[in-house]
Amino acid sequence: MSEYSESVNTEAEAHLTEAHTHGHLVGYGTYIMVWLGLVALTSITVTIAGIHLGSLTLIAAMLIAAVKTSLVGYHFMHLKFDNMIIKVFVLVCLVIFLAFWILTFSDLSFR
Repeated sequence: MSEYSESVNTEAEAHLTEAHTHGHLVGYGTYIMVWLGLVALTSITVTIAGIHLGSLTLIAAMLIAAVKTSLVGYHFMHLKFDNMIIKVFVLVCLVIFLAFWILTFSDLSFR
């Protein structure tokens, strides 16, 4: 085995050990507050669905869903602790997804 592969293995093991020993400590209070926020946003979504707002109903529901998605990704999926490159990849995926939604809704609105 070469010196290079041994040093790479040693660095990888050190990185794994560091990740396990320096875990992200998030208190139960944070999770409970995020959960309560998600429950509140869900109840707002249900309330808005019952009120006839016309075309604003869909836009409001989508905005609330976007906020709920960001809460789940940021807190429960621990995106706030990830590297910047992961955050950039998630952002690129969201922009592509948003482009598909915009193109779909613009196609449906002009028929």
